Amino acid sequence: MGLLIFPNINFFDFELYETSKGIVTPEDLIKFVLILSFSVLLSRVLTLYLRRSLKDRVSKDVGEPILKLLYYGSLIVVFIAILPLIGFDPSGILLAGGVAGIVIGFASQNIVGNLVAGCFLMFERPIKIGDQVEINGTAGYVTDIRIISTLIRTYDGLLVRLPNQQVFTTNITNIVGHPVRRFEYTIGIRYSDDANAAIWLIKDLIDKEPFALLSPPPSVFVNDLGDSSVKLVIRIWAPVNEWFGMKTRLLWNIKKTLEENGIEIPFPQRVLHIKTDSENKPQELENLKEKQFEEKECILNFEERVLS
Repeated sequence: MGLLIFPNINFFDFELYETSKGIVTPEDLIKFVLILSFSVLLSRVLTLYLRRSLKDRVSKDVGEPILKLLYYGSLIVVFIAILPLIGFDPSGILLAGGVAGIVIGFASQNIVGNLVAGCFLMFERPIKIGDQVEINGTAGYVTDIRIISTLIRTYDGLLVRLPNQQVFTTNITNIVGHPVRRFEYTIGIRYSDDANAAIWLIKDLIDKEPFALLSPPPSVFVNDLGDSSVKLVIRIWAPVNEWFGMKTRLLWNIKKTLEENGIEIPFPQRVLHIKTDSENKPQELENLKEKQFEEKECILNFEERVLS
């Protein structure tokens, strides 16, 4: 009776559908899902392990794109390899994908160009996440380097997205790319002041700065004799992280020190010479006197005629 109530049917041999590759059964579908799920889990575990292993060896902006490429690349390879289990021919999908890729490539050349440029940026590494850069007139901090675009946070707090093709093909100024950086002042003093004393005072201030580098050494010298002042040029090298703070602090200290020692920074002066026409002025005065005399003579003549 049990054989009549529960017929002997093998569920895993049940036919779901038939393709050119053969019949697809629930067993094939379960194998496909299990292999794909195991691949996703294994890829995540390997990615996590590689991220921890490369944490101290490779910077984050280089390691993350490589890990993402390995993760998604391995899943795509496994997915294509197990497609025959569910009755699909990988060669046909690859051919269709190649044709579709060509069509999409022609239709979106800018996107493809940005994609290729993003790959070059990741391998060449002219900029890194956290660098202070100036790209095509946009200055700020690099917050992310993606496959298609690069994100920059400006000094005003604005988030600017630049296409990678534009970033890769334009001039990039990496402000913190070198560990040290030089800054320069041009300060004018009066002609009556002692330039040697001013140079000695400035060098003494530089020697007291803990972040002023000795190699390359700083330099202070007379560069030009201006219209109203003697021009002193000051050049100092500093670590890139201390560059801005030292530049702003030292300039004010130099001004105060020079003034405390009687050396002033003069205001621009202009001397104006007003030239008068001395040759024509006496002649004009003579003409004016003659005219006044003629008027008086006419009045006198008139009075004489009236009196007579």
